[in-house]
Parts: sequence; structure tokens; C-alpha cells
Amino acid sequence: MGPITPSTSKSLSPHLNLRLVNIYLEDAYNQSHPSIVLALCHQAEVSLDNARKAARSAGNKSINEEIDAACIDLGGILKMHNYNSESRAIYKKVQRPR
Repeated sequence: MGPITPSTSKSLSPHLNLRLVNIYLEDAYNQSHPSIVLALCHQAEVSLDNARKAARSAGNKSINEEIDAACIDLGGILKMHNYNSESRAIYKKVQRPR
């Protein structure tokens, strides 16, 4: 059996990307190892960016509030684990005009 190669989250719909984000965030929230928390948060951030791009290309503005809420959750998890500068950077993404 060869290596498992996942499909890229770029090909997912905005809603599926958000589901993936929530999986990463839940795991990060329940994780105590700092390196794993950071890796999960990074994956959540990538999926959030992909959700934003997919929503924009589909003209789906209604999902923006859900994306912003997930960004706030991501920032909170980073802050909870003392990644304060990373948390601030995430919060700034929520404040950007669309």
C-alpha cells in the first residue's frame, strides 16, 4: 500500500472547509502538547483561508460570519496556549474589510 495523499482543501466547498476547521480547532483545544497545538492551528488557518477564497469565488457572502467566528475561535485557542502574537494576527484577519 502506498502513502495516503489527501485531496487538497482548496478543492472543498466553503462549508466543507469550515467543517475541517472545526475538527482542527476541537483537536487543538483538547491538546496539551504545544507543537501539536500549533500544527493543528496552522492547518485550521490554511483551511480558513481556503474557505474564504471558495466563498469569494462562489459569491457566497453569507458564510463570512461563520468564517469570522471560526477565526475568533482560532485566536482564542492560540491565546489560551500563550501564542499571543499569532492570536493577534488572526484577530486582525477578522477586522479586515471584505
